[in-house]
Amino acid sequence: MRMFRKLVTAVLGTVVLAGGSLLAVPGAANAAPQEGIGHETRPGQPYGGRDRSRDWLGSYLVNGEQVWCVQFALTAPDSHEEYRPGDALKTKWGTPLPDGVAANISYLLLRYGTTKSPDEAAALAHLLHSWTAAPRSAADLDPRNDFTRIAYDADFHYAKLPQATKDAVARLKKEAEANRGPWKAELTAPEGEQTIGKTADWKLTVQRTGGKGIGDVPVKLTATDAKIEGLGPDGTATTPADGGPLTLKVTPTGPHPHVSGELSAPADRPYVRQAVNQPDTTQRVVSTGGEKQLTVEAKAQAVTAPGAVHIGKTDAQSKAGIAGVALRVTAADGKPAIRQDGSPLLGADGKPAVITTGTDGTATIPDLRTPQDIRITEVAPARGYEEAFDAANPPSTAGTLRPGDTLELNLVNKPNTPTVPIHIPAGDPTPGPTSPVGLIALGGLALTTAAVGGAALRRRLVAEQRR
Repeated sequence: MRMFRKLVTAVLGTVVLAGGSLLAVPGAANAAPQEGIGHETRPGQPYGGRDRSRDWLGSYLVNGEQVWCVQFALTAPDSHEEYRPGDALKTKWGTPLPDGVAANISYLLLRYGTTKSPDEAAALAHLLHSWTAAPRSAADLDPRNDFTRIAYDADFHYAKLPQATKDAVARLKKEAEANRGPWKAELTAPEGEQTIGKTADWKLTVQRTGGKGIGDVPVKLTATDAKIEGLGPDGTATTPADGGPLTLKVTPTGPHPHVSGELSAPADRPYVRQAVNQPDTTQRVVSTGGEKQLTVEAKAQAVTAPGAVHIGKTDAQSKAGIAGVALRVTAADGKPAIRQDGSPLLGADGKPAVITTGTDGTATIPDLRTPQDIRITEVAPARGYEEAFDAANPPSTAGTLRPGDTLELNLVNKPNTPTVPIHIPAGDPTPGPTSPVGLIALGGLALTTAAVGGAALRRRLVAEQRR
């Protein structure tokens, strides 16, 4: 019985799970790890002076969360392991990771920490161990080393991986080196004022050092006084796969459109979680803790849709349009009307603009700010309409211009009173001697008589001379 107790004590004191395999560890507690997603490799890497049947390259499930071990050969975490926040991730030997390696790990945890692909999971586990438990010298790979002193034999494990996993290792490593942090995110609104109800393009970029764009980055967006097209149910948009700018279709709904966003970016260094119980023999883990939050925002000013004023100038009697009428355009208080761009509507003289009606008696002023009250005042009368024009109180009309509308205004002019021609009174066919017509007739008769008499007298004188 005493020998049996010694044997049980020795076994329990030397058994520990690392990477899903039983490892020789003095005093280890009985653990129940739950493997997540990945691949096992056979046989496992020998250490502690013994061969091992398998290794597990992949994630573990701890309290329902997918985590990754970063201290090769220590005890794998129990499925209900209690963890507390730890410090920055270091090597198994307690030395700081190079900046580039730490940034690579942060990126891969951000992008692949929740992967559902066995090949990606195994590739991530392999890279994590390769970087955090790399041998400092050949002595660290001596299979006689115990679990605390053995390094991760990257070549040994890589050779046993499926080809698809090997491909994933190369792809993830290349991607990490190309896209690791620090990242910079920026959201820009179009220049100038926008129009309420009119969609405009806002640009969102996510870039790493050197200005290279990062693709497939989800960004959660929130809008005030605006609507954003094409967002997911949770308000998320994703940058294009090629890393180019993300174009957001933003429609202002109020005067102060504002869009803000939040995204996860790789942290400069990932942080680990350390087991509460047996922290010296249980592996530290990382999950998606290799990220930091970046925020973006942009603001703009928006105005209502512009409007136009259409003016008609018509004859009070014929209703026909009157061409060439000069009309001054002002606000209701006599000050200049306002264009859509906020500038005053002025003429070359610096005063409120004057327009002239065309051949059809109308004129149009487009692109005016709305809403605003517009007044049209006649400057000078058209020819033939002078009598009814009062310079002290010239004809005018006004109305309110609404967003996107055309305000129809009309001014009516009364034509001058026509001149009555002189005519013969009705019922008197024979002109009297005192009427102008009678006098003219009488003069004509006298001239005729004188001419006839003169001719007869000349004929008589000629006849007498011949005698």
